[in-house]
Amino acid sequence: MPPATRPLSALCALAALTAVLAPAAPAGAHDGTRLRFGACPESVLAPAAPDRVECGQLGVPLDRERPDGPRIRIAVSRVPASGTPGERRGVLLVNPGGPGGPGLSYAVTKRAKLPERVRRAYDVIGFDPRGTGLSAPADCGPMGGLFDAPAADPVPVGPAAERAYLGSLRRMADDCASGAGDALPQLSTAGTAHDMDAIRSALGEERIGFLGVSYGSYLGAAYAALFPQRVGRMVLDSVVGPWDWYDFDLRQSRALLRGREVFFGWAARHGERFGLGRDAGRVRDAYRRARDGLAARPVDGFGPAEFDRAVYRALGRTERWAGLADGIRAYLRDGDPAPLRPETPFDSAASRTYEAANRTVKCADGPGPAPSRVVADIRRTRRLDPQPVLTGMEASVCAYWHHRPAGRTPLGGPEAPPALLVASEHDAVTPIEGARQLAGRLPGSRLVTLHDDYSHGVFASRGNPCVDGTVAGYLVDGSLPAADVHCAGPGLPVPEPLGPREAG
Repeated sequence: MPPATRPLSALCALAALTAVLAPAAPAGAHDGTRLRFGACPESVLAPAAPDRVECGQLGVPLDRERPDGPRIRIAVSRVPASGTPGERRGVLLVNPGGPGGPGLSYAVTKRAKLPERVRRAYDVIGFDPRGTGLSAPADCGPMGGLFDAPAADPVPVGPAAERAYLGSLRRMADDCASGAGDALPQLSTAGTAHDMDAIRSALGEERIGFLGVSYGSYLGAAYAALFPQRVGRMVLDSVVGPWDWYDFDLRQSRALLRGREVFFGWAARHGERFGLGRDAGRVRDAYRRARDGLAARPVDGFGPAEFDRAVYRALGRTERWAGLADGIRAYLRDGDPAPLRPETPFDSAASRTYEAANRTVKCADGPGPAPSRVVADIRRTRRLDPQPVLTGMEASVCAYWHHRPAGRTPLGGPEAPPALLVASEHDAVTPIEGARQLAGRLPGSRLVTLHDDYSHGVFASRGNPCVDGTVAGYLVDGSLPAADVHCAGPGLPVPEPLGPREAG
């Protein structure tokens, strides 16, 4: 099925918008009340036989307040349930997070990890949220130099650096406004929630089940606020708290400091393996030497911003910690940061779309901070640690956003049905306090906590029988646990020994 989408910059540059975004319908495209499925793009992985994946496109208004105005297409995928008709429980929409993450392939990849009884019970539905993937992908151009290599140090020190940092945020906001134009306010969580309900209707379902991870939990809570009567069984995993995006980003930056300290101590306990020191202080010093060295002399486009992105990614899953420690060791030994580089270049087309959609959604969801607060918070964070990881402070750009939302995205509420929330006790990406607070906005909900765990993404991800069994039972049988559930976690990993090549 050839994609029938264009970047949102085209949305504002062409008068015949509907014709641009909705040319002669390819196989699987539909603008009416039902979805027709056909072949998927080559980018969508095929599931193992006998399962199959099929794809379609659904036309929706760009602006829900103008139903007769310009339309965009939402790319949708489906892997049918593998069980008998008597086992079927309906459809389970899935979202992998972000904001900015595409979800078309997620129906295949996440379903492969789900417990068998869930796979037998549900058609798993993936979709690219508006602004991502094949659903009118966002385009913010250079994003104020975000994709420069090396990029500017994301931790400004001193007035001149702080002014330069704010200037880059202003340029990023200008680039996004130029790229999205009149569509800027429409790339929002509320807009995606309305698209979800259009998908529900097009599938002929009275209610939808939902599994949202990370940002997907925020999206699910927004859907429950807007369409409480349409919610079936809802699982919110690795929960984003019910805060403004800037406040969430700030909380995350502090949680990352705590998580990084745990990493330092873990690497020290395995000092013979990693060679960074046998106490946390020595490991911390090695980390700082690596970052300072890359800030002073970037290597082939890899500097402090690129280093911080590698750290940010690694702190999200403990199975990545060994690679981070090995990468720091290799750089300090050889001066080569190659082990720290991402597999996919940061300036790839997919990454550019992700980063553009991420900012446009966050800034469309509610008011942003004042520039003075951005600087003040960086200074406060640096007083906690002079080298914080600010990679996730994406909503700082909302200080200069051209569209100023009148209010915040509603999340949950007294009419919302209960849900099952899942959290890792020490997740640094979505701190557990967010799950506890969001549960209060979804009356009657239950929280499943994986204790002694430090990773982001829990259900059908960490391989924990207690978590997976509890969630699968809820999805299939429909009954929430009588109380919150506490599951024993794996603790910190034991690293594999170095191979001969790495040891040399």
